[in-house]
Amino acid sequence: MPDLGKYAVEVLGAYGATLVLLAALVLVSLRRGRAARAALDAAEAEGHRHG
Repeated sequence: MPDLGKYAVEVLGAYGATLVLLAALVLVSLRRGRAARAALDAAEAEGHRHG
């Protein structure tokens, strides 16, 4: 681990915040992807019933 000196708390806090935000973005993307896939499947199923 590099010596961060008197800014260690700020630097590590920034790294921690970045990791939390990246994890949140991944989770939101996965949820929205699943929702979009479900909507597409429902639309395709509806189309097959009427087509």
